[in-house]
Amino acid sequence: MTMSTDPHADADLTKNQQMVLDALSGADGPLSAYTILDRLREQGFRAPPQVYRALDKLVELGMVHRLESLNAFVACRHPGCDTHEETIAFAICDDCGQVAEISDDALSEELGAIAGRAGFLLKKSTVELRGICDACQTAS
Repeated sequence: MTMSTDPHADADLTKNQQMVLDALSGADGPLSAYTILDRLREQGFRAPPQVYRALDKLVELGMVHRLESLNAFVACRHPGCDTHEETIAFAICDDCGQVAEISDDALSEELGAIAGRAGFLLKKSTVELRGICDACQTAS
C-alpha cells in the first residue's frame, strides 16, 4: 500500500480506497468520479465501479464528502466527521470552484431545532452554500 501523508490515512483502507483518498486530498478542488478515474488510470484503475466502490466506503467512513450540487467529492478537512452528529456545511465558490468545509455548532443546533419543530429527529445533515469566495470578490 502507498503510504500517505494525509491525516485521514488509515491502515485498514484498501489500496484503491487509499489511492482515491490521496487523489482527493491532493486536489485543488472537488473532483468527479470520472476525473478521479482519469487521474488514477496509470495506477491500474480501469472502470468507474472501482472508483465508486472506493468513494462509497470513504464517504461511509467520513473521510470524503459528496457535494450533491456538483456531483463531485472532496476529502474531509475535519478528522472524525464520521463520528459527529452535526451539520457540515460547504461554501462553494461559483467563480473559482473552491470549496470550504464549515463545521458550526450554532448551525447544527438551529437545524436540529427546526427539524424538531417539524417532528423530525435530525441525526446528521449537509448544507451546500453557493456564492462567491473572498478571493474572487476581491479580484472583481
